[in-house]
Amino acid sequence: MSEFTVELISVEEKFWNGPAVEVLARTTVGEIGVLPGHIPVFGQLAEGYTVTIVDPEGGRHVAAVDGGFISITPTLVTILAEDAQWAKDVNAAEQEAILAGATEGTAEYLKAQARLNASLLSETSRVGTSH
Repeated sequence: MSEFTVELISVEEKFWNGPAVEVLARTTVGEIGVLPGHIPVFGQLAEGYTVTIVDPEGGRHVAAVDGGFISITPTLVTILAEDAQWAKDVNAAEQEAILAGATEGTAEYLKAQARLNASLLSETSRVGTSH
């Protein structure tokens, strides 16, 4: 199976640097799915969503991301996130409480929404491990 390299980097740390066979992300213009050999694209990540990296063994790694950019070439995907958190590290109850008290559409709301979505994706597919 063909693969490519993915880097997921936040302001504070490098979350992932390794091989993948697929990446799923949400940009400001819609969903994007990346497979090996994808045409070059540069996009702005949407606030309040997740990035999913599928490794060569089929493992799915989900991270909540708070804005940033995605750069795609046929052999490298670089995701530069303002902030990121692996799904496995999300405290769902804490994020639900934040959502309940935050105003919809605010940065605080979108951040909690992304983390809760990552947590739910992780639970449904048993994903969210770091590399």
